[in-house]
This record gives sequence, structure tokens and C-alpha cells, in this order.
Amino acid sequence: MRLKPSQITSKTSFNHMNIMKNNNENSKGTLKGSCLCQAVVYELTQLDMPIWICHCQTCRKANAASEVATAGVQRSHFRLLCGEEKLTAFESSPGKLRYFCSVCGSHLFSARDGQTHVILRVATLDTDPGLRPLGHIWTSQDQPWLDGSTQPCFAERSS
Repeated sequence: MRLKPSQITSKTSFNHMNIMKNNNENSKGTLKGSCLCQAVVYELTQLDMPIWICHCQTCRKANAASEVATAGVQRSHFRLLCGEEKLTAFESSPGKLRYFCSVCGSHLFSARDGQTHVILRVATLDTDPGLRPLGHIWTSQDQPWLDGSTQPCFAERSS
């Protein structure tokens, strides 16, 4: 489902007046993030909910990953700096839209109508939020063949 920028910034979107005020009052605490190609860039003043590592099937498939770090951010603390026209949304379950960059495919956040927050994909942050995950959720949907806890770890891949 492709949304126009006016649909993203309508009743389900971010309160730009409050965001500007909040950012001016606390510019030192601003966190920035982006998609892989940098076409979409955002900032937020804080994470409003704990970071959780989600293992649900929908997150795994939407992000092509075995697990995904997520955290809630109040819409009034979040704003897009550029690339709003590059955002595309997919309704992964009734009422839940997952927003991703139409250029590189990075999944950035999800949102539901009527909620005052978005669910940020924490790995898209370019700055350290200063918080660590509280734990793992939806582990009942884990795939045993994706468990890497018993595998050797390497700081980088050698050729």
C-alpha cells in the first residue's frame, strides 16, 4: 500500500508544532536515524518505551532478520527531516502500517491509527540511544534454525 505524504501527516501522523518546540528546547538530546541509502532521515528527542528484541514472525519477515530491536516513541517526540515522499507503507496486520524506504527497502517504523506513538526500528538509529534492550519478546515464534547462540562469533567477516 503506497501512501502519499499527506496521508502520513494527517490524523495518524506527527504533531509538527509540538515537535519543533520540543526539539528547540532539547537539541542536545536529539537522536538521529536514517534508512540505508539516507533518502529518509528522522530525529527524535527520546525513546518513550523500553527497547525490546522482537522474534515474532511478522517482524522477522518484514525485516528479513531473526529478531528486531524495537521501541516506542511518542509522535510528538519524532519527526521526519527528509524523505517523507520516499516512505511507503504496508499494512501487515489490520490497522498496523509498516513504513519503509521505497528506495532501499529499510523498515524504519510502524504505526497504528489512534495511537500516540510509533514503534521505531532501533537499529535504524545513527546515534546511541543510551539504553539497552530489556529483553526478548515473542520467542514462542522463534525458528530453531535461526538460533545463533551456539555459533562462533567474529568481530568482522574475513575474506
